Amino acid sequence: MSGRAFGSVPVVDIAGLRSPDPADRRRAAEILGRAARDVGFLYIAGHGVPAASLAAMREQARRYFAQSPEAKMASYIGRSVNHSGYSPQGEETNASGVAGKKESYDLGVEIAEPLAPMLGPNQWPADAEFRHVVGDYYQSMAALSRTLFRGFALALDLPEDHFAPYLRQPPSQLRLIHYPHDPSAEDREGVGAHTDYECFTILASTAPGLEVMNDEGRWIDAPPIEGSFVINIGEMLEAWTNRQFVATTHRVRAVREERYSFPFFAACDYWTRVSPLPRFVSAERPAAFAPLVAGEHLFAQTCATFRYLRERQGASLADTRFGRHG
Repeated sequence: MSGRAFGSVPVVDIAGLRSPDPADRRRAAEILGRAARDVGFLYIAGHGVPAASLAAMREQARRYFAQSPEAKMASYIGRSVNHSGYSPQGEETNASGVAGKKESYDLGVEIAEPLAPMLGPNQWPADAEFRHVVGDYYQSMAALSRTLFRGFALALDLPEDHFAPYLRQPPSQLRLIHYPHDPSAEDREGVGAHTDYECFTILASTAPGLEVMNDEGRWIDAPPIEGSFVINIGEMLEAWTNRQFVATTHRVRAVREERYSFPFFAACDYWTRVSPLPRFVSAERPAAFAPLVAGEHLFAQTCATFRYLRERQGASLADTRFGRHG
Protein backbone atom coordinates (compact mmCIF):
# COMPACT_ATOMS: atom_id res chain seq x y z
CA MET A 1 0.00 0.00 0.00
CA SER A 2 1.28 3.48 -0.85
CA GLY A 3 2.59 5.57 2.02
CA ARG A 4 0.15 8.24 0.84
CA ALA A 5 -2.91 6.00 1.09
CA PHE A 6 -3.47 7.61 4.48
CA GLY A 7 -6.72 7.47 6.39
CA SER A 8 -6.15 10.47 8.66
CA VAL A 9 -4.02 13.58 8.92
CA PRO A 10 -1.17 13.24 11.46
CA VAL A 11 -0.58 15.58 14.41
CA VAL A 12 3.03 16.75 14.91
CA ASP A 13 4.30 18.58 18.00
CA ILE A 14 6.83 21.12 16.70
CA ALA A 15 7.84 22.58 20.06
CA GLY A 16 11.26 20.96 19.60
CA LEU A 17 11.95 23.23 16.61
CA ARG A 18 12.27 26.14 19.05
CA SER A 19 14.66 24.30 21.37
CA PRO A 20 18.22 25.59 21.81
CA ASP A 21 19.36 21.94 21.58
CA PRO A 22 20.12 20.96 17.93
CA ALA A 23 19.23 17.34 18.71
CA ASP A 24 15.72 18.40 19.81
CA ARG A 25 15.26 20.44 16.64
CA ARG A 26 16.40 17.56 14.44
CA ARG A 27 14.08 15.06 16.16
CA ALA A 28 11.08 17.37 15.65
CA ALA A 29 12.12 18.01 12.05
CA GLU A 30 12.30 14.30 11.25
CA ILE A 31 8.67 13.83 12.31
CA LEU A 32 7.67 16.97 10.42
CA GLY A 33 9.41 15.72 7.28
CA ARG A 34 7.80 12.30 7.48
CA ALA A 35 4.34 13.89 7.40
CA ALA A 36 5.37 16.18 4.52
CA ARG A 37 6.56 13.18 2.50
CA ASP A 38 3.86 10.65 3.33
CA VAL A 39 0.77 12.88 3.48
CA GLY A 40 1.59 16.48 2.52
CA PHE A 41 -0.83 17.57 5.26
CA LEU A 42 -0.45 17.66 9.02
CA TYR A 43 -1.69 19.35 12.16
CA ILE A 44 0.91 21.14 14.28
CA ALA A 45 0.77 21.49 18.05
CA GLY A 46 3.39 23.15 20.24
CA HIS A 47 3.60 26.07 17.81
CA GLY A 48 3.78 28.82 20.43
CA VAL A 49 1.01 31.03 19.01
CA PRO A 50 -1.21 32.14 21.94
CA ALA A 51 -4.85 31.03 21.85
CA ALA A 52 -5.83 34.64 22.57
CA SER A 53 -4.29 35.74 19.26
CA LEU A 54 -6.55 33.44 17.27
CA ALA A 55 -9.58 34.33 19.41
CA ALA A 56 -8.98 38.01 18.66
CA MET A 57 -8.77 37.23 14.93
CA ARG A 58 -12.08 35.41 15.03
CA GLU A 59 -13.72 38.38 16.71
CA GLN A 60 -12.30 40.85 14.18
CA ALA A 61 -13.47 38.67 11.29
CA ARG A 62 -16.94 38.36 12.81
CA ARG A 63 -17.17 42.14 13.26
CA TYR A 64 -15.80 42.94 9.83
CA PHE A 65 -17.99 40.60 7.79
CA ALA A 66 -21.11 41.61 9.75
CA GLN A 67 -20.88 45.10 8.21
CA SER A 68 -23.04 46.29 5.35
CA PRO A 69 -21.91 45.47 1.80
CA GLU A 70 -21.28 49.18 1.23
CA ALA A 71 -18.96 49.42 4.24
CA LYS A 72 -16.98 46.36 3.16
CA MET A 73 -16.74 47.48 -0.46
CA ALA A 74 -15.04 50.69 0.69
CA SER A 75 -11.92 48.48 0.83
CA TYR A 76 -12.62 46.55 -2.39
CA ILE A 77 -9.57 44.56 -3.45
CA GLY A 78 -9.83 45.89 -7.01
CA ARG A 79 -8.64 49.30 -5.73
CA SER A 80 -5.41 47.91 -4.24
CA VAL A 81 -1.90 47.89 -5.67
CA ASN A 82 -0.76 44.73 -3.90
CA HIS A 83 -3.83 42.48 -3.97
CA SER A 84 -5.19 43.44 -0.57
CA GLY A 85 -8.66 44.25 0.62
CA TYR A 86 -12.20 42.93 0.47
CA SER A 87 -13.47 40.35 -2.05
CA PRO A 88 -17.26 39.96 -2.22
CA GLN A 89 -19.04 36.74 -3.14
CA GLY A 90 -18.51 36.05 -6.82
CA GLU A 91 -15.10 37.75 -7.06
CA GLU A 92 -13.25 34.43 -7.07
CA THR A 93 -13.89 31.52 -9.40
CA ASN A 94 -12.52 27.98 -9.39
CA ALA A 95 -10.88 26.16 -12.30
CA SER A 96 -14.33 25.43 -13.75
CA GLY A 97 -15.29 29.11 -13.67
CA VAL A 98 -17.74 28.61 -10.80
CA ALA A 99 -17.95 31.39 -8.20
CA GLY A 100 -17.84 30.32 -4.58
CA LYS A 101 -20.23 31.35 -1.81
CA LYS A 102 -17.63 33.13 0.29
CA GLU A 103 -16.22 36.58 0.97
CA SER A 104 -12.72 37.44 2.14
CA TYR A 105 -10.23 40.06 3.23
CA ASP A 106 -6.66 39.60 1.99
CA LEU A 107 -3.38 41.23 2.97
CA GLY A 108 0.34 40.72 2.52
CA VAL A 109 3.66 41.89 3.85
CA GLU A 110 3.53 45.63 4.54
CA ILE A 111 5.85 47.53 2.17
CA ALA A 112 5.72 51.31 1.83
CA GLU A 113 6.05 51.50 -1.97
CA PRO A 114 4.88 49.03 -4.66
CA LEU A 115 7.80 46.82 -5.71
CA ALA A 116 6.09 44.15 -7.81
CA PRO A 117 2.63 42.64 -8.22
CA MET A 118 1.47 41.59 -4.73
CA LEU A 119 4.25 43.58 -3.03
CA GLY A 120 3.32 47.02 -1.72
CA PRO A 121 1.29 48.90 0.90
CA ASN A 122 -1.74 47.03 2.21
CA GLN A 123 -5.24 48.44 1.85
CA TRP A 124 -6.81 48.54 5.32
CA PRO A 125 -10.35 49.38 6.42
CA ALA A 126 -10.85 52.49 8.53
CA ASP A 127 -10.73 50.46 11.75
CA ALA A 128 -7.61 50.83 13.91
CA GLU A 129 -8.42 47.78 16.05
CA PHE A 130 -8.81 45.57 12.96
CA ARG A 131 -5.47 46.75 11.61
CA HIS A 132 -3.72 46.18 14.94
CA VAL A 133 -5.12 42.69 15.62
CA VAL A 134 -4.89 41.38 12.07
CA GLY A 135 -1.46 42.93 11.51
CA ASP A 136 -0.14 41.29 14.70
CA TYR A 137 -1.58 37.95 13.63
CA TYR A 138 0.15 38.29 10.25
CA GLN A 139 3.47 38.81 12.03
CA SER A 140 2.83 35.75 14.23
CA MET A 141 2.18 33.63 11.15
CA ALA A 142 5.26 35.00 9.38
CA ALA A 143 7.40 34.06 12.40
CA LEU A 144 5.82 30.59 12.56
CA SER A 145 6.48 30.12 8.84
CA ARG A 146 10.17 30.87 9.37
CA THR A 147 10.28 28.23 12.12
CA LEU A 148 8.67 25.73 9.75
CA PHE A 149 11.07 26.61 6.93
CA ARG A 150 13.94 25.78 9.31
CA GLY A 151 12.26 22.52 10.25
CA PHE A 152 11.66 21.54 6.64
CA ALA A 153 15.31 22.32 5.81
CA LEU A 154 16.51 20.00 8.58
CA ALA A 155 14.04 17.32 7.46
CA LEU A 156 15.58 17.49 3.97
CA ASP A 157 19.10 17.21 5.44
CA LEU A 158 19.86 20.77 4.33
CA PRO A 159 21.48 23.46 6.49
CA GLU A 160 18.90 24.79 8.95
CA ASP A 161 19.10 28.27 7.41
CA HIS A 162 18.95 27.04 3.81
CA PHE A 163 15.73 28.93 2.96
CA ALA A 164 16.61 32.13 4.87
CA PRO A 165 18.10 33.99 1.84
CA TYR A 166 14.75 33.59 0.04
CA LEU A 167 12.62 34.99 2.88
CA ARG A 168 13.57 38.68 3.00
CA GLN A 169 10.26 40.15 1.70
CA PRO A 170 8.13 37.22 0.62
CA PRO A 171 4.64 38.02 -0.77
CA SER A 172 3.05 35.69 1.79
CA GLN A 173 -0.68 36.27 2.07
CA LEU A 174 -3.08 36.11 4.99
CA ARG A 175 -6.74 35.65 4.15
CA LEU A 176 -9.76 36.14 6.38
CA ILE A 177 -12.49 34.05 4.72
CA HIS A 178 -16.16 33.99 5.65
CA TYR A 179 -18.51 31.24 4.49
CA PRO A 180 -22.03 32.40 5.43
CA HIS A 181 -24.67 30.08 6.84
CA ASP A 182 -25.92 28.05 3.87
CA PRO A 183 -28.96 25.78 4.38
CA SER A 184 -28.57 24.47 0.80
CA ALA A 185 -24.99 23.27 1.37
CA GLU A 186 -25.75 19.55 1.65
CA ASP A 187 -23.52 17.41 -0.61
CA ARG A 188 -22.13 20.34 -2.57
CA GLU A 189 -18.58 21.40 -3.26
CA GLY A 190 -17.55 24.77 -1.84
CA VAL A 191 -13.96 25.31 -2.99
CA GLY A 192 -12.98 22.84 -5.71
CA ALA A 193 -10.11 20.35 -5.65
CA HIS A 194 -6.76 22.14 -5.89
CA THR A 195 -3.22 22.44 -4.60
CA ASP A 196 -1.84 25.66 -3.13
CA TYR A 197 0.59 27.77 -5.15
CA GLU A 198 3.08 28.78 -2.46
CA CYS A 199 5.59 26.83 -0.34
CA PHE A 200 3.11 25.79 2.35
CA THR A 201 -0.06 26.96 4.09
CA ILE A 202 -0.79 27.53 7.79
CA LEU A 203 -4.54 27.24 8.39
CA ALA A 204 -6.91 27.92 11.27
CA SER A 205 -10.66 27.51 10.81
CA THR A 206 -13.79 27.45 12.94
CA ALA A 207 -15.79 24.58 11.42
CA PRO A 208 -15.33 21.36 9.41
CA GLY A 209 -15.27 21.35 5.64
CA LEU A 210 -11.62 20.77 4.67
CA GLU A 211 -10.99 17.43 2.92
CA VAL A 212 -7.69 15.93 1.69
CA MET A 213 -7.34 13.39 -1.12
CA ASN A 214 -5.15 10.33 -0.58
CA ASP A 215 -3.50 8.21 -3.28
CA GLU A 216 -6.52 5.92 -3.42
CA GLY A 217 -8.68 8.87 -4.50
CA ARG A 218 -10.56 8.98 -1.18
CA TRP A 219 -11.42 12.25 0.53
CA ILE A 220 -10.20 12.35 4.13
CA ASP A 221 -11.73 14.83 6.60
CA ALA A 222 -9.40 17.35 8.23
CA PRO A 223 -11.64 19.12 10.77
CA PRO A 224 -10.28 21.79 13.13
CA ILE A 225 -8.42 20.56 16.23
CA GLU A 226 -8.45 23.05 19.07
CA GLY A 227 -5.02 24.53 19.67
CA SER A 228 -3.56 23.26 16.39
CA PHE A 229 -2.99 24.59 12.89
CA VAL A 230 -3.29 22.62 9.66
CA ILE A 231 -0.17 22.72 7.49
CA ASN A 232 -0.12 21.64 3.86
CA ILE A 233 2.73 21.56 1.37
CA GLY A 234 2.38 23.84 -1.67
CA GLU A 235 3.57 23.66 -5.25
CA MET A 236 6.82 25.60 -4.79
CA LEU A 237 8.15 23.39 -2.01
CA GLU A 238 7.09 20.33 -3.98
CA ALA A 239 9.06 21.66 -6.96
CA TRP A 240 12.13 22.59 -4.88
CA THR A 241 12.23 19.08 -3.41
CA ASN A 242 11.41 17.31 -6.70
CA ARG A 243 8.38 15.71 -5.01
CA GLN A 244 10.22 14.61 -1.88
CA PHE A 245 7.49 16.70 -0.24
CA VAL A 246 4.07 16.46 -1.86
CA ALA A 247 1.46 19.15 -2.57
CA THR A 248 -1.65 17.12 -1.80
CA THR A 249 -4.96 17.87 -3.50
CA HIS A 250 -7.63 19.20 -1.16
CA ARG A 251 -10.99 20.94 -1.24
CA VAL A 252 -13.49 22.67 1.04
CA ARG A 253 -16.91 21.08 1.23
CA ALA A 254 -19.85 23.45 1.61
CA VAL A 255 -21.25 23.09 5.12
CA ARG A 256 -24.47 24.53 6.49
CA GLU A 257 -22.96 26.28 9.48
CA GLU A 258 -21.24 29.64 9.25
CA ARG A 259 -17.48 29.13 8.89
CA TYR A 260 -14.44 31.38 9.23
CA SER A 261 -11.07 30.36 7.83
CA PHE A 262 -7.66 32.04 8.21
CA PRO A 263 -5.08 30.60 5.79
CA PHE A 264 -1.57 32.05 5.72
CA PHE A 265 0.15 31.18 2.43
CA ALA A 266 3.89 31.09 3.13
CA ALA A 267 5.82 32.17 0.04
CA CYS A 268 9.46 32.84 -0.81
CA ASP A 269 10.80 36.13 -2.22
CA TYR A 270 9.16 37.32 -5.43
CA TRP A 271 12.17 36.92 -7.74
CA THR A 272 13.30 33.56 -6.34
CA ARG A 273 14.06 31.05 -9.07
CA VAL A 274 12.55 27.75 -7.99
CA SER A 275 13.66 24.47 -9.55
CA PRO A 276 14.46 21.01 -8.16
CA LEU A 277 17.53 21.16 -5.95
CA PRO A 278 20.41 19.10 -7.43
CA ARG A 279 20.56 16.79 -4.42
CA PHE A 280 17.01 15.58 -5.21
CA VAL A 281 17.66 14.94 -8.93
CA SER A 282 19.22 11.74 -10.28
CA ALA A 283 19.01 9.36 -13.22
CA GLU A 284 16.41 7.38 -11.28
CA ARG A 285 14.56 10.54 -10.22
CA PRO A 286 14.84 13.12 -13.02
CA ALA A 287 13.70 16.70 -12.50
CA ALA A 288 9.90 16.75 -12.56
CA PHE A 289 9.53 20.55 -12.76
CA ALA A 290 10.78 23.27 -15.09
CA PRO A 291 12.31 26.33 -13.38
CA LEU A 292 9.86 29.07 -12.41
CA VAL A 293 10.04 32.50 -10.83
CA ALA A 294 8.11 32.29 -7.58
CA GLY A 295 6.31 35.64 -7.71
CA GLU A 296 5.43 35.32 -11.39
CA HIS A 297 3.93 31.88 -10.75
CA LEU A 298 1.95 33.18 -7.78
CA PHE A 299 0.67 36.23 -9.65
CA ALA A 300 -0.34 34.22 -12.75
CA GLN A 301 -2.33 31.79 -10.62
CA THR A 302 -3.95 34.64 -8.70
CA CYS A 303 -4.93 36.38 -11.95
CA ALA A 304 -6.66 33.20 -13.09
CA THR A 305 -8.76 33.19 -9.90
CA PHE A 306 -9.78 36.83 -9.31
CA ARG A 307 -12.18 38.63 -11.62
CA TYR A 308 -10.72 42.12 -11.05
CA LEU A 309 -7.24 40.94 -12.03
CA ARG A 310 -8.50 39.28 -15.21
CA GLU A 311 -10.28 42.51 -16.11
CA ARG A 312 -7.21 44.57 -15.23
CA GLN A 313 -4.96 42.33 -17.30
CA GLY A 314 -7.43 42.45 -20.17
CA ALA A 315 -7.49 46.25 -20.06
CA SER A 316 -3.71 46.31 -20.05
CA LEU A 317 -3.57 44.10 -23.12
CA ALA A 318 -6.16 46.25 -24.86
CA ASP A 319 -4.17 49.40 -24.12
CA THR A 320 -1.09 47.81 -25.71
CA ARG A 321 -3.01 46.46 -28.68
CA PHE A 322 -4.48 49.86 -29.55
CA GLY A 323 -1.35 51.87 -28.82
CA ARG A 324 -2.59 53.54 -25.63
CA HIS A 325 0.50 53.62 -23.42
CA GLY A 326 -0.52 56.49 -21.13
